[in-house]
Amino acid sequence: MKMLITRLVLAARRTQQWLLAQLAFVPLQILKLFPVDGAINFADRFARFVGPKTFRHRLMLTNLRNAFPEKGEAEILGIAMESWGGMGRMAAEYVFLDQLFDFDPESSEPGRVEVSGIPLFVELRDNPRPFIVFTAHSGNFEMLPVAGAAFGLEVTVLFRPPNNPYVADKVFEFRRARMGNLVPSHAGSSFTLARQLERGKAVGVLVDQKFKKGLSTQFFGRDVKTNPLVAKLVRQFNCDVYPARCIRLPGNRYRLELEPAIEIPRREDGAVDVGGTAQLLNDTVERWVREYPGQWLWYHDRWRIKKKLRG
Repeated sequence: MKMLITRLVLAARRTQQWLLAQLAFVPLQILKLFPVDGAINFADRFARFVGPKTFRHRLMLTNLRNAFPEKGEAEILGIAMESWGGMGRMAAEYVFLDQLFDFDPESSEPGRVEVSGIPLFVELRDNPRPFIVFTAHSGNFEMLPVAGAAFGLEVTVLFRPPNNPYVADKVFEFRRARMGNLVPSHAGSSFTLARQLERGKAVGVLVDQKFKKGLSTQFFGRDVKTNPLVAKLVRQFNCDVYPARCIRLPGNRYRLELEPAIEIPRREDGAVDVGGTAQLLNDTVERWVREYPGQWLWYHDRWRIKKKLRG
């Protein structure tokens, strides 16, 4: 009897997850019926309308006040609204990614997407070696691995799949067709990335996610835990680390930037300073966010204060 009840509960849970997944896909299917720019602009306005009515808006405003104590409330609110708009745009851009990414390394005509750091892309392609590229939840970061593929770079990307397995399967299928090798974030993912570097390949990671355990670091002058994965991989393989980001431009255009390799902090004995490297990653992301604060997703609980706000 207990086994039967367990099966029924699991079946009910799977049914619920399937229904929720279908509901999540409906708005995306509707967006496909509209022109690209109209759909993106509508998604921006819709997110700006809905976002402030959620608890996450309170979290977002608190994060912004803590990060920018020098800014007034009007400016804080403006950044928050831009960030909500960016989240809406992200959903629409996901639907139209094939149409949006029009960058052609061989073309002299500008399109929606421009790329900064082309010589670096070409050098990494023509001189294969293991390297790490990192980015943050800023702009449309999903375009970065697509850009790498456009230049012929084989980069294995670590990503965190949605909790809903049906949504996760659809997202994984979409990403794999456009972004090359993907590694879902789980307990064994670090070994998969290590094997890629050992084979002389490249890996890509997001470094600004909330992390419960890890290295004690600072981000906007506040204590955070940072995943030591990148620093440990650098220590193990002594590979270069490249920062990359996406910047949204006016008129639904985008600039993808690949920056020169960062100088890895080292201890007196020459070994990689794992803590210093993790802090350098945070400092790089903070520099990006300070430059374009409205393009970062401030509703993330990066400083782990959500429980305090609910209390």
